[in-house]
Amino acid sequence: MAEKCPVDHGSHSSDQSCPVDHKSRTTWTSVLSGGSSAHPVSSSSLSTEREVSSIPRTDDGHWVYPSEAQFFAAMARKNHNPHAPDMKTIIPIHNAVNERAWSELMKWESGRGGDKCGGVKLVNFKGRPNDLTPKARLMTLLGYTAPFDRHDWVVDRCGTQIRYVIDFYTGRGAGPSSNNVSFYLDVRPALDNWEGVKMRADNIWQDWFGSRSSTTPSQSSQQSS
Repeated sequence: MAEKCPVDHGSHSSDQSCPVDHKSRTTWTSVLSGGSSAHPVSSSSLSTEREVSSIPRTDDGHWVYPSEAQFFAAMARKNHNPHAPDMKTIIPIHNAVNERAWSELMKWESGRGGDKCGGVKLVNFKGRPNDLTPKARLMTLLGYTAPFDRHDWVVDRCGTQIRYVIDFYTGRGAGPSSNNVSFYLDVRPALDNWEGVKMRADNIWQDWFGSRSSTTPSQSSQQSS
């Protein structure tokens, strides 16, 4: 059975809702919303339909993204003054960016044997928007913009669990009136076990002595209105 969404947006879960950490959810809303205080705060017109992701669960189902109404209601419960019209912009971009994150994660998993046992599956996830990764902290010290969000995703590959770190960066298109929001995803295995260290070392070896298998961070652009 397909349940929940692949973005930790909180530590509590239920069959009817996607657990979204209110801090992460607020971050996404501040990045993608129009920011107009004139928006109505009613959710009566919001869709309750949920999109099934391409991201497999360990129970043979797939993770499911929150509906517009669920996203709005969770923010309202935390008194974050959500704007109903923003949900129609936030939800499709939120879902597309996380599909891109899974796609980039699977580039790391390519050729590592996950297909022998039915494919790599997402075990659990956690949103950590206030915790900079060592790499993000270093890049910030060098003058680069800090990521606006961070997720840790744990996947299962034939009984081996690997934690991935995802830093989310954003920017806007050129021109003061541009609404084009570009997302840059830096997806890589965490260096907290030997498998993650080996994968990162293999990637460095390919970058220096072989062909590049992917470009990280990768870019996903969506139009926000």
